[in-house]
Amino acid sequence: MSRASAFSLFLSFVFVRGLVFAQTQPNSDPLAVSLAQQSITALTGGAVVSDVTLNANVVSVVGPDSTTGTATLQAKGIGESRIDLSLPSGTSTDIRNDSAGYPQGTTAINGGTQQAWPLHNCWINASWFFPALSVLSSTSDPTVIFSYVGLETRNGTPVQHIQSYRYVVDPNRAATTALTQRLSTTDFYLDSLSLLPVSVTFNSHPYNDDGMDMTTEIDFSSYQPVNGVQVPFRIQKFVFGSLALDITVTGATVNSGISDSVFAIQ
Repeated sequence: MSRASAFSLFLSFVFVRGLVFAQTQPNSDPLAVSLAQQSITALTGGAVVSDVTLNANVVSVVGPDSTTGTATLQAKGIGESRIDLSLPSGTSTDIRNDSAGYPQGTTAINGGTQQAWPLHNCWINASWFFPALSVLSSTSDPTVIFSYVGLETRNGTPVQHIQSYRYVVDPNRAATTALTQRLSTTDFYLDSLSLLPVSVTFNSHPYNDDGMDMTTEIDFSSYQPVNGVQVPFRIQKFVFGSLALDITVTGATVNSGISDSVFAIQ
């Protein structure tokens, strides 16, 4: 799908933000909102976090093969991110940028031309690798709906399970509202004591099939304070239950003033 087509299809995302209060919409669960806010406080210590840069060693796993390399992961706010991955087979750059009023994503291989992602893979939080800039910080956004699932055990740890999704009203297409909700649904598993995120799960999808869900899980561990902000120094990404990317952070910088140009989509 071209960017022009994507813009036409989801122009309502910009327009309907002003209509949300005129529509009957679901309400966030107060307990879920409280847990999200407490989690952000646990992550940031109450400080404002605008951007982050993580330098890391990585293991990339594709089928039975694994390779090691390095990565730089950057995020600004909840709507901009960039992952530069360097492996023996080459380099890749993934960029997410929601500043145009609708979500976008691109990939460039070995410094080549950016290739646009399908829109259905752009509704999940851009900075999925850094919980302090996740949708957990969006409790004041009326288009983000939070619900409480319950107290559970995950990976041997007691967790509070909450869920969020984006509620986009299209007065002419109820199916658009339902589709956006499904594509943006994210589950957060917060350590029941510290309320630091232990895992986040969502669905990604093949390029040409938004109906096929690919279960994706991000696990966070080895939190360390950096300028008062809790940074996970181990981040693991699983797809369909299999490890796809193992990230070991070697250095982190918070609030360095990253330019928006780093996340430019051309």
